[in-house]
Parts: sequence; C-alpha cells; structure tokens
Amino acid sequence: MLSVKHNEPVEFTEEMLGKFAEIVSRYPEGRQKSALLPILHEVQAKYGWLSVPAMDSVAAYLNLESIEVYEVATFYTMFFLQPQGKYVLEVCRTGPCCLVGAERIMKHIEHRLGVKEGEVTPDGLFSWRGVECLAACGYGPVLQIGPEYTFYENLTEESVDKLIEELTEKAKVNG
Repeated sequence: MLSVKHNEPVEFTEEMLGKFAEIVSRYPEGRQKSALLPILHEVQAKYGWLSVPAMDSVAAYLNLESIEVYEVATFYTMFFLQPQGKYVLEVCRTGPCCLVGAERIMKHIEHRLGVKEGEVTPDGLFSWRGVECLAACGYGPVLQIGPEYTFYENLTEESVDKLIEELTEKAKVNG
C-alpha cells in the first residue's frame, strides 16, 4: 500500500487504468458513474485512503464533477478520507454493543495504542474508530479489522491485547 500526502497529485498507473477500464466495461454505455464505488475501492486499496487529489483524478477519469465523487466517498464509512494505519480496528459503538462494554473496549484500545480515535500509531500499524452496527448484536462487543475486514466477537481487554500483539507480529513477519 502506497502513502499519499494530503495535497500530493495522484497519477494512476497503466495497470490501475486497465483495471478501471475493465470495471467501467461492466456497465452500460453512458453509465460510467456506476463504476464509481468499485474504482474508489481500487484507489483506496492502492493508496490506503482517498485524498482530495485522488478523488479529483477519479472524477476526471469518469468524466464526473469532483463533488459527485466527494459525496459518495463521504457517505460510505468504508472509505477513509485521511491516512489510516495498516490495521484499522473498527469497534461497533451502537446501543447493544455499548451495553456490554464497547465503550470500555474503545477506551482500552485508545490507552493501549496511545492514539485517539482516527489517529495513527507512530509506527503506522494501527488506527481505530467507532463505527455503526456491525450486525452481531448478540456477540458484542465486536470489532472488525480492515482492510481484510476480519471479525472478532465477545471482546475483552485481554482478547484485544492478544489481537494487537498478533497483528504486530504479523506485520514484523510480513514487513
């Protein structure tokens, strides 16, 4: 995953443009806007987040107004509008999970990682945030980890610590 600074221009590689063309070809002629979501996913997978220059480049590619891309990127929570850690811990913060300790888990993650919600650890490995329902109300508190969206249920401080340790080791091994 590459990193992009906030105002750094973004030029897509030939490989990415080929992927974009394949995505656009899935939709009827004149309906290229339908390709916006999958193309934004590709851009985020490549750069780790969606900077304004990246969104502007997507708009230009699809012949859209930039605001059309911003509207979509800001609506869906799976798109990141600022740099994120390699592993994004997303904790369900809705009522059922909060009743069984989600707020306690979020405070523990903040303390354990030493960063507030939305910030990135100095080593670039972790960021975290509260998200809306993860559809596992009977197994709370729950979290998912992007970008693979691995799911963890019935969290405790100990299970979160173990998870963070495993991900740290995984990053050391995989670079």
